[in-house]
Amino acid sequence: MALGIAVAIVLATAVGAIGYGRRAGARPTMVNWAVGGRRFGPLLFWFMNAGEVYTIFALLGISGYAFAMGAPAYLAFTSVSLSYALGYWLMPKIWRAGRRHDLITQPDFFAARYDAPWLGVVTGVVGIAALVVYVQIQLVSLRLIVDVALGGALPEWGAVALGAVLMLAFVMTVGLRSAVFSAAVKDVLVVVLVVGLAVTVAARVGAASMLDVFRLAEERHPGIGWLPGLQPEAHTDTVWLMTSALNVALGNWVFPHLFQVSFSARSATAIRRNAVWQPLYSLSYFFIVLLGFAALLGGVRPTEENANGALVQLVSQSYPAWVVGVFAGTCFLLAMAPGSVLLITMGSTFARNVLRPLRPGLTDRGAVAASRLAMVALAGVAVWLTLRDDSSLVRILLYAYAAIGMLAPGVFLAFLWRRTTAIGVLAGIVAGFVALLAPFATGFWSAALPNWEPGLIAMGIDAVVTVAVSLVTRPPGEAAVAVGVPVAAQEREEAR
Repeated sequence: MALGIAVAIVLATAVGAIGYGRRAGARPTMVNWAVGGRRFGPLLFWFMNAGEVYTIFALLGISGYAFAMGAPAYLAFTSVSLSYALGYWLMPKIWRAGRRHDLITQPDFFAARYDAPWLGVVTGVVGIAALVVYVQIQLVSLRLIVDVALGGALPEWGAVALGAVLMLAFVMTVGLRSAVFSAAVKDVLVVVLVVGLAVTVAARVGAASMLDVFRLAEERHPGIGWLPGLQPEAHTDTVWLMTSALNVALGNWVFPHLFQVSFSARSATAIRRNAVWQPLYSLSYFFIVLLGFAALLGGVRPTEENANGALVQLVSQSYPAWVVGVFAGTCFLLAMAPGSVLLITMGSTFARNVLRPLRPGLTDRGAVAASRLAMVALAGVAVWLTLRDDSSLVRILLYAYAAIGMLAPGVFLAFLWRRTTAIGVLAGIVAGFVALLAPFATGFWSAALPNWEPGLIAMGIDAVVTVAVSLVTRPPGEAAVAVGVPVAAQEREEAR
């Protein structure tokens, strides 16, 4: 029964997404394919943007972190709220640059703002690498769902491969417009599911109410609700929380897929409205942390001691088959809706910013075809990575944010400082990656700045080097600078 319900949810959503995309879409140009024709109003943009609040990471990663670590899972609350405070300022600027200069991908922005097509290639490669890791999060989660909730209905490699195939199927024919349909379905399902589980879970783990779950968890596991949580040796103290939250907030809108989501909006007003209300939507992380604590009270023992599967195990052992089926089907959508957007972004970035500089005569139709082929190849890379690594979902996410954070100074300075140069941005990226990945880096930063998130340290070094090198190199021309810092006449025209 569980397998049948899960399959029905996924197939019905896939058919609806493809059908909606075909009806709403136009001819397969890169604009329609990659940014939905730039026509998403407040409601559709809400669902696309909410896809970043409710992913499979939110449900399994945060509940698993609460199960294994306790209070460090509060990172979800702080990072999301900070992210949208920044997004209120940054996303409309990204949207304006995209609309004014016909940009489709994040590397398009770098190439135009810094008058350096080669910088578009560099940032495209960095962005693709970070997004492959992000796709890995979705596939690791799908493997858990199949293994635990669906009783190992498929071998491990089969579950991961199936997840990649379904992500591709959601968007292969239509692009971003089909992804927004699946995002809407999964958002409705996950809110109903999370609230339903939170309301009923107390009775299943011996607690009198939802709040009593927290009381019992603290009673049986002293310190679970306070930093550093259940594993003091992990050094997850207040310094870790603040620096990790800042790293996530500064890196969030720098992810290439969120640039493309910003480009898809119909207006800057739609973006700002979402930035105001989305933090309230993320308060439902309270219920997800609650479920992680409940799994601990319920004596859950995840397969192979993998905390990522704590909530999956709790639902599987405590609820009837039909609930398990709805849970599994919703989790599939939580992975596939955001995952499909990630694949579209990687494919369009490869076609426009890696392949097109090598093939200047590439047509728009050819770019769409190349994007589809790149999606398949990059999904294969993500499958390979997933089969080699079963790290904590939070840890994998922080790896992705550390990598993409190297582009953050180039994005923020593009809108803040007219003097920023392409050579400065490149030098900053190189310095940041050295600070992050050099053999000496881990030990050195642990001693110099205990418990700091390494990604934030590397981002700070990146920013300092970018500014220093920009001061001694030639700035881009006025037309390029205006992509990020518009002249007064343009600002007045947009205000009208």
